[in-house]
Amino acid sequence: MPSFRPVSTVVRTKSHPASSSRSWDPTGTVRPARAEPVAWLGWFTLWSGQVVSTLGAQTSGTAMPLLVLAATGSPSDAGIVGAAGTLPYLVAHLPAGPLVDRWNRRRILLISELCAGLALSTIPIAIWLGRVTAAHLAVVAFVQGLCFVFFGLAERAALPKIVPAMLLPTAIAHNEARGRGAALAGPPLGGMLFGIDRALPFLADALSYVVACIGLLFIRSDLQNQTTTPSESLWRATTAGLRWVWRHPLIRAAILLIAASNLVFQALILILVVLAQHHGATSTSIGTMLGIYSGGGLAGALAASKLHRQFTPKTVIVGVNWIWAALLPLFAFTSSPLLIGVVGAACAFVGPLWNVVIINYTTVLVPNELLGRVTSAAMTLSWGVMPVASLGAGYLLTTLGPVGSVFVLATVMLVTAVTATASPAVRHAPPLPPRTDDGRTAH
Repeated sequence: MPSFRPVSTVVRTKSHPASSSRSWDPTGTVRPARAEPVAWLGWFTLWSGQVVSTLGAQTSGTAMPLLVLAATGSPSDAGIVGAAGTLPYLVAHLPAGPLVDRWNRRRILLISELCAGLALSTIPIAIWLGRVTAAHLAVVAFVQGLCFVFFGLAERAALPKIVPAMLLPTAIAHNEARGRGAALAGPPLGGMLFGIDRALPFLADALSYVVACIGLLFIRSDLQNQTTTPSESLWRATTAGLRWVWRHPLIRAAILLIAASNLVFQALILILVVLAQHHGATSTSIGTMLGIYSGGGLAGALAASKLHRQFTPKTVIVGVNWIWAALLPLFAFTSSPLLIGVVGAACAFVGPLWNVVIINYTTVLVPNELLGRVTSAAMTLSWGVMPVASLGAGYLLTTLGPVGSVFVLATVMLVTAVTATASPAVRHAPPLPPRTDDGRTAH
């Protein structure tokens, strides 16, 4: 499923090769320099810490709607808390982009993890005191979402400074597998821990932030981009990413299509939880259902690392949207949580291919000094719909019930697939830009 994340999950971009990390012979062949093992060590410590942190986030993310439903019994409240957690994607991404390009990226990474962990630790305290409220959970969700925005932008902007340019697609695929793997194990673990004690999933996530902070301390690479260009005003820097995206028709079309699919899948998760509860599922079986769902994403991430060279952007954009349009109606005819998970796994399987192909396409176009701003613009456009999706899911569940809500989402997905097929920018998508002998993009 997307994220921009496809790009569920974001425009992920690549800097031009830096002479300090690699050298080039006259034929254009890359010769690894001695700095590369050190760089890979920095990436591995970042990646390992984020494996634990992402697993914790998936654990508490599964438990959060269950806690809201248990405390208030209201799908609308669950939608409000979900909307609060995604509201920073809409209001914070644009200003965060230029700030990430200006501020110390290492410090942003560390402070984001610490603040999110502290906010989350207040939930177990509220549970033990018997004072769980939707308002408190919404505030915690908002703080976590805000920290996620800054951390995600800083991590993506720092990645080309850690990983050699030639190996960046591999690192992107591993990051995709990291998230998908955590999404496979996290929901069953979250459901099981919630069944034992409602505070346990949130305690586990708070501890995962501590582990992630320790991993960040081992990164020794210089994460800043050295630029000699004059500084812009904050407003011009904030809109620079939007201007870049608007000048590239395929990227612009892809982001808008991602926004539509993100709208569908953000609403779908809450609807599937309520649908499973409607059929008598327990918290453990709901966690297992979501784990199966995410397992498809992990399998897709592993496959995408091998298959991404075989598909053009046009094929991926059109094909993936039609696959989703065909699969979504099946949820309405499925009562077993396990079968719901299997259909979800099929949906999730094709999402990583979209991520890797489109991200790899855009990485060769964006210089590193614009990376944070272009990423923030893409995420504002594509993730900004998520608060609306969460609120809409609560409204649909209240008025139409889970089955009727599924049919509404399936209709939206069908319209999205038709739009992708008819889009001139998608139909005439150019191939991946070639590179010159010095590793730069040939325009």
